[in-house]
Amino acid sequence: MATIHRDGDLDLLDGKVAVVGYGSQGHAHALNLHDSGVNVVVGLREDSGSRRAAEDAGLDVASIPEAVRGAQLVAILVPDHVQQGVWEQEVAPNLEPGAAVLFAHGLNIHFGRITPPDGHDVIMVAPKAPGHRVRELYVSGAGTPGLVAIQQNASGRALELALADGVGIGCGRVGLLETTFAEETESDLFGEQAVLCGGVPALVQAGFDTLVEAGYQPEIAYYECLNELKLIVDLLYQGGYEYMRYSVSDVAEYGDLSVGPRIVDDAVKQRMREVLEDVRSGRFAEQLFADDAAGRPGFAQLREDGAKRAAEIERVGKELRDLAGIQGLLGAEAHGVG
Repeated sequence: MATIHRDGDLDLLDGKVAVVGYGSQGHAHALNLHDSGVNVVVGLREDSGSRRAAEDAGLDVASIPEAVRGAQLVAILVPDHVQQGVWEQEVAPNLEPGAAVLFAHGLNIHFGRITPPDGHDVIMVAPKAPGHRVRELYVSGAGTPGLVAIQQNASGRALELALADGVGIGCGRVGLLETTFAEETESDLFGEQAVLCGGVPALVQAGFDTLVEAGYQPEIAYYECLNELKLIVDLLYQGGYEYMRYSVSDVAEYGDLSVGPRIVDDAVKQRMREVLEDVRSGRFAEQLFADDAAGRPGFAQLREDGAKRAAEIERVGKELRDLAGIQGLLGAEAHGVG
């Protein structure tokens, strides 16, 4: 049974907390801690487009070195692909002796791109939601579940410090599940690729293309394969498989149980195992960071290819969302601030 924490001593965060970055997770982390009474300073580069937003929100803003100096806890919340450079150039040279270092994702620590020296707690507090949702639920009095992990426990109280941070950002209201940097990193990358951001969109695209190629109206295909997906996901989120199958028609349930295993069969599961092995072995991370170092030509090509594949479903979807009056909601909900 997983170990889940809901309590933490916020008084442990009695010094300055530097939040490096003010993007999706950074803005939520900084604002929630600030509203919880913690002394927060946001560290940003001088030319950062997020500086004005952070200042307008009432937060203290400084350069990254200035924010890090004197901080008891440094939360590194810039995007994964730039963390190593920020760490080496601006964080590590200014880190106080004994200061703790916090991440919201274990990628750079787990694959050895960042190795804080001995004497520093290295902790993770990873909300299981986009930053805008972390902030929204905190403000409403609720919270998001989170993960907590310890890579180095130099102080002997690294877990307690991580739990204090988790309580401060609102995750303690729901629960902080203990994990490791390895487990969080590998399961997160696999989930994104095989299910959430890779598998589900690919399944939707394949269903849409199958109907359109068979002569059905693209609008009908969109409603059936994409628009109704939210209904099913909401039912699953609310009550699991049993509740979803209780809520849909008997015809839908029969099709679910009889046809689902034909679509996602053992061959698909074998390919998922291969994806997981690429993640666990470090091959995916090596490919990702090599492409980034080269200026991201592979990423650019993948984006171009993905846009071509999705051109028709995107065209139809935009028209139908415009008709429903929901198009304007998409930008802010997708990325939050920054």
